[in-house]
Amino acid sequence: MTPVLRWAFGSFFFLYFAYVGLVSPYASLFFLDRGFNVIEIAVLMSMLQITRIVGPFSWGWLSDYLSNRIGIIRICACLAALVFLCIFYLQSYIGFFIWMFVLHTILSSQMPLGETATIHALYKDNSFDKRYGRLRLWGSIGFIAMVLIAGELFQRKGIELYPYVGTVILFALAVITFCLHEPKMERRKMVKGELFAVLLNPDVRWFLVSGFFMIFAHASLYVFYSLYLANLGYDKFQIGLFWALGVAAEVLFFYFQNKILSRVDSEVILQGAFGVGVIRFILIAFFPTTIVLILAQLMHAGTFAAHHSAATKLLLRWFTGPLQARGQAIMATVSYGLGGTIGGLCAGWIWDLFQPRDVFVMSALACGIAGMAIQKLRPRRYPSRKA
Repeated sequence: MTPVLRWAFGSFFFLYFAYVGLVSPYASLFFLDRGFNVIEIAVLMSMLQITRIVGPFSWGWLSDYLSNRIGIIRICACLAALVFLCIFYLQSYIGFFIWMFVLHTILSSQMPLGETATIHALYKDNSFDKRYGRLRLWGSIGFIAMVLIAGELFQRKGIELYPYVGTVILFALAVITFCLHEPKMERRKMVKGELFAVLLNPDVRWFLVSGFFMIFAHASLYVFYSLYLANLGYDKFQIGLFWALGVAAEVLFFYFQNKILSRVDSEVILQGAFGVGVIRFILIAFFPTTIVLILAQLMHAGTFAAHHSAATKLLLRWFTGPLQARGQAIMATVSYGLGGTIGGLCAGWIWDLFQPRDVFVMSALACGIAGMAIQKLRPRRYPSRKA
């Protein structure tokens, strides 16, 4: 991969996750400012995950069928920028509901196809372990930059500037997609039942179960962490700092991931990530002092970055050739789509009926279940030897 192409993919990750860095911490606060209640906000925020149930697989199938990932990325990025402009004209809750669904159905194409195109380009020159983390960390840097800049901006000028910031980010993303390129895809006819055969592999099914529960656990962060911090008395800029700290930790992991991925099996990394997740969410729930919350955010290096890199590498064991995009899409559908949606709705229900901390207790339990699921891979991957 040439330096120019690395810059293009790095910029793509930077801008996409800058948008995520705007939505995850501040969309709930923007909707709260519009007068919506907690349950209504939870439903609106769940659109980020619901649209990943069908969207990624549909886009992945289309890209594998057309052998043109980059073209689809460009069209969807441009459409998303135009759809986002509707925010300036929306007034009703139903309007926001439809807008969130349409916008994020379109945006659900960006990461599965962007990740697959990046992986394809890196594997062509045998540099996945070395380069993937270095490219992916620009997404984390974009997230950090946005939560800090937007947090300070909203603290000083008000959350009503949210639509303007989103517009700038998505139009910049649309522009940068025209700089992306990947090596020519192998045009191979799809084999009927090929994908289904892979999904019948018990290892694949347990892996997907673990992904479901990991993102189910993180839904409490994506939907309610900002509101949780606000209830504890932190202002918008301080909330942004907490988000930025977590992502700074993931940047460090992505930068040095080659030293870990090349020496430790992906299954072992995933088990460690799930264990860290249990501890992290227990700390957030029961010990929400500033020092402990800082420590919990640093654990994001394990619960997100380590999990993401190991899961991405493990997917390549099963989904190869024309199955790559659909493999990434299935992971996104099961984890971020189903897991994130159900987790977000459960978190909203628990938040409304019980104590806010209980949503993070739920997350700790989900991480434990994810750890038990991934443990099912070990006997198959590491059979016992007879003396």
